[in-house]
Amino acid sequence: TELGVERRFVPESCPRAVRPGDFVRYHYLGAFPDGTRFDSSYDRGSTFNVFVGKGQLIAGMDQALVGMCVNERRFVKIPPKLAYGSEGVPGVIPPDAVLHFDVLLIDLWNSEDEVQVQTYFKPEKCPRTVQVSDFVRYHYNGTFLDGTLFDSSHNRMRTYDTYVGIGWLIPGMDQGLLGMCVGEKRIITIPPFLAYGEDGDGKEIPGQASLVFDVVLLDLHNPKDGIAIENQLVPESCERRSQTGDFLRYHYNGTLLDGTLFDSSYLRNRTYDTYVGRGYVIAGMDEGLLGVCTGEKRRIIIPPHLGYGEEGRGNIPGSAVLVFDIHVVDFHNPSDSVSITVHYKPSNCTVLSKKGDYLKYHYNASLLDGTLLDSTHSLGKTYNIVLGSGQVVLGMDMGLQDMCVGERRTVVIPPHLGYGEDGVEGEVPGSAVLVFDIELLELVSGLPEGYMFVWNGEVSPNLFEEIDQNHDGEVLLEEFSEYIQTQVETGKGKLAPGFDFEKIVKNMFTNQDRDGNGKVTAEEFKLKDQEAKEEHDEL
Repeated sequence: TELGVERRFVPESCPRAVRPGDFVRYHYLGAFPDGTRFDSSYDRGSTFNVFVGKGQLIAGMDQALVGMCVNERRFVKIPPKLAYGSEGVPGVIPPDAVLHFDVLLIDLWNSEDEVQVQTYFKPEKCPRTVQVSDFVRYHYNGTFLDGTLFDSSHNRMRTYDTYVGIGWLIPGMDQGLLGMCVGEKRIITIPPFLAYGEDGDGKEIPGQASLVFDVVLLDLHNPKDGIAIENQLVPESCERRSQTGDFLRYHYNGTLLDGTLFDSSYLRNRTYDTYVGRGYVIAGMDEGLLGVCTGEKRRIIIPPHLGYGEEGRGNIPGSAVLVFDIHVVDFHNPSDSVSITVHYKPSNCTVLSKKGDYLKYHYNASLLDGTLLDSTHSLGKTYNIVLGSGQVVLGMDMGLQDMCVGERRTVVIPPHLGYGEDGVEGEVPGSAVLVFDIELLELVSGLPEGYMFVWNGEVSPNLFEEIDQNHDGEVLLEEFSEYIQTQVETGKGKLAPGFDFEKIVKNMFTNQDRDGNGKVTAEEFKLKDQEAKEEHDEL
């Protein structure tokens, strides 16, 4: 005669229980006391959906549902006076029938409900939160209130990408995403009237279903965003900042907003080398690399419309905000020439280096970031060259000009006057600006341009006869070499300094031996001033 309620299963967590006026969705089995079944929502494949306490149910069920939790199971015995009474339901429920119901509550909500947000993880740093008209990328698991999964972006291995607050989402999700930080995790519970309503979505989501989304926000930007720059390290001394048309060498780590690494020049152990402001890199990087100093470290945050757009590239997803932590190693402009800074010049600086002079000097060679490449000091000997003879890179030939013994200077050489795009494998990186700290220790004046040998006095009018010691009218290489050596040893003549004696003499002899027979005759023999300008170097 009385309503009987047996709670056969009660979930550990019960944040909310049914109250009169709530709307519920539940499954049930209806049977008579002898076990004969008269109805089942399971057989129909859909829950029974109804308001509680509004007379839409038999009185006993209205009372029995109050206080139930989602996922709770109750066995309910309803006497006839709280069911269908003495009349019953013709053909289904006989008069004065006691009814047994096995009830499982699936869902409950109230028309006064709002979107519920429960944040269970929030990053320490949250520089920006989701606002209306922002574009977001997020992962989610979508379940019903009873925990049944109906959808998951994780299973598709692809984020859900959308604008917020402009009607692209169900209203409850539009509300639930507002205020989120990248990296934040929250549970968004949405009543059906802010989701898919009475009809559901026609697929997995039934009508009048409350939805629960477990969301992690991976990315957010606004179409109006420009790049953002965070200076992490700016050198105290910054004599020059990058401009459009400069060529930069820099290292970088590229990540997504959630910290996922997608690329790194460090892992390749090679800088990324490019022109700036010429469209060789994505638009955001072109802009972000302007105004940097050598040695500077900065973070460049690039929205997708200035990055790889909606399509993405490789392991960069579409519509992704990119974060580049860069370290500028060096930069130059193709119009740059050699830069010379004199640190010390002796007071008696009268003899200046020029093309053809033989120089001995010490140097430390480094990159613009200070990385040491080479040093004559560590070798314990000077570096010796003939200036302007191509024995060093063109920039060094230029940097050693007009220098006096004892002078110290720094020479900065752009790559097009150094080792170019290829560099020196294992020693000098390609497209590297070089810095040489130089001290000139010795200078031996060279000969006038075009000469390999000069006399210190008057030239003998019988020069050929003096060289032709056996007076046979022919001069052999041995005779020629012996004569030149005697002139040098006695101080009567001078060879171009810095070259191998035998090579110079052989070259001079070959130039005189015009028919190439290994002998020089009086007819072949000519001094420099007797030669046409286009001939080889001569006596």
